[in-house]
Amino acid sequence: MDEYIEQNRQLWNAWTGINAASATYDVAGFKAQPMRLRDLERLEVGAVAGKTLLHLQCHFGLDTLSWATLGAQVTGADLSSEAITLAQQLSGELDIPAQFVQSDIYALPQALEGQFDIVYTSYGVLCWLPDLTRWAAVIAHFLKPGGFFYIADFHPAMYMFDDGEAVTTVRLGYSYFHTGEVIRIETQGSYADGQADYHAVEHVWVHTLGDIVSALAGAGLRIEFLHEFPYTPDPYMRLMVRGADGWWRLPPELGEIPCLFSLKATR
Repeated sequence: MDEYIEQNRQLWNAWTGINAASATYDVAGFKAQPMRLRDLERLEVGAVAGKTLLHLQCHFGLDTLSWATLGAQVTGADLSSEAITLAQQLSGELDIPAQFVQSDIYALPQALEGQFDIVYTSYGVLCWLPDLTRWAAVIAHFLKPGGFFYIADFHPAMYMFDDGEAVTTVRLGYSYFHTGEVIRIETQGSYADGQADYHAVEHVWVHTLGDIVSALAGAGLRIEFLHEFPYTPDPYMRLMVRGADGWWRLPPELGEIPCLFSLKATR
């Protein structure tokens, strides 16, 4: 697993520059108005003013800094050294106080001290983790008693569907169930800019919703809610269309599938 994680670290180092220059991330727009959180997260997490918040897999920190503008005392952690360097630069340039730590998530307890009121993570994070039991143990390690963990991410069911260029309807392409085997995906550019001149291999893993809930419960956390939604913040599938509310959904004639989930768990 260490080999795959190291290759993913190199991938995310390269993706940092690509993503920072992309229209998807719109860093210039963020500098003008430093808020990148969606209403869903803000509503479900609630008020953060005066609270300590640890953001796992923070990339280059746009969401982390957004929480800081709402009054949280934030710490962001990420695998990529390039992402952490950029996050620190943005924090300084925008005069938004934040701490950033470069670490493999499983080694974070050795790289960061303290506990937090909130541990947060979002959108496209779990597929990069081979072991959710260890992940949940890290979350529990960093939560203060009475603190809570929050995640919003793509629903595991989304990874079942074939999204090839020739696909014109919803059809199964992959197993829903976790086997522990790594999945190798050849990629061009990044998810934020598929035209960028960069070629690499992603190493990812699938996890069911049951895997996620069981890992957190097994770490001693109490599940407060689990919500599922038929839309996503990004066009995860080529067939999706964007609604007036800004969310992406399948066309009505194709029906609804679970596309996004959110979960809150308390220590």
